[in-house]
Amino acid sequence: MFAAYAARIDRDKPLAGLELGERPAPDPRPGWSTVNVRAASLNHHDLWSLRGVGLGEESLPMILGCDAAGVDQDGNEVVLHSVIGQSGHGVGPHEPRSILTERYQGTFAEQVAVPTWNLLPKPRELSFEEAACLPTAWLTAYRMLFTNAGVRPGDSVLVQGAGGGVATAAIVLAAAAGLRVFATSRDETKRRRAVELGAEGAFGPGERLPRRVDAVIETVGAATWSHSVKSLRPGGTLVISGATSGPDPKATELNRIFFLELKVVGSTMGTKEELADLLSFCAAHGVRPVIDSVLPLDRAREGFEKMAGGDLFGKVVLTV
Repeated sequence: MFAAYAARIDRDKPLAGLELGERPAPDPRPGWSTVNVRAASLNHHDLWSLRGVGLGEESLPMILGCDAAGVDQDGNEVVLHSVIGQSGHGVGPHEPRSILTERYQGTFAEQVAVPTWNLLPKPRELSFEEAACLPTAWLTAYRMLFTNAGVRPGDSVLVQGAGGGVATAAIVLAAAAGLRVFATSRDETKRRRAVELGAEGAFGPGERLPRRVDAVIETVGAATWSHSVKSLRPGGTLVISGATSGPDPKATELNRIFFLELKVVGSTMGTKEELADLLSFCAAHGVRPVIDSVLPLDRAREGFEKMAGGDLFGKVVLTV
């Protein structure tokens, strides 16, 4: 079957290890289902895998891709929950949690095999392309906002780095849930898009906000950390799920954190139950993922280049 896969690890030039070509189709195994992939979306996790983060040389070649929607062997339209091992379903009871391509072949292929427990019904209101955007970036944003930040309608939230997959999802979900949303971006066009998606205001990096916020959604890391901490009201919550600009900020702002009794919460992905809630929320309220571009699988390299260069707003989707 045709697939996009990591053939080599290159920490400095990750796309040098990306190959497109034929790979073996998944073998049947008890407790697992084979899904005919209709659409799959890119995440920064795929780039990090090409750099060898969470993926060792011993696991190569590895088909990339965590997110997908498709049709299972019984003809059901399904969405994949890409966290494997946290429940023991379909894998050994003591297997640690991992994201799909850290241990098992991924979704950038004509077919993918996952534990049957990891499949959820695709709502008929969502296209395959839309549903394929939800299991990683959108699920991460959903958990950050509603589980870990604990915000409620009427609260205010700052989303750093508008344009990225998680950040874009957070803007849309927060606005749909009745939150007051502020966003930042270096790019004027992305700031304008953030407002179109429901942000009350969009600002350049480090700009002072009109008010301090109840929560900050942080995925940028070092470059925005100080601004995130300074933007919180006393007792506010900073939720972080990534550090695309690096993990070591120049100033940790520890004095401000303890004096204002701020909360810093780490967040990674989400549960199957949260994904089910997210799918239901999108179907019921007309919320749709922001898609930057849709490409056929054989043009996957273009999608990776777009993501690596930051030249996107929303998700890149590959169709099979």
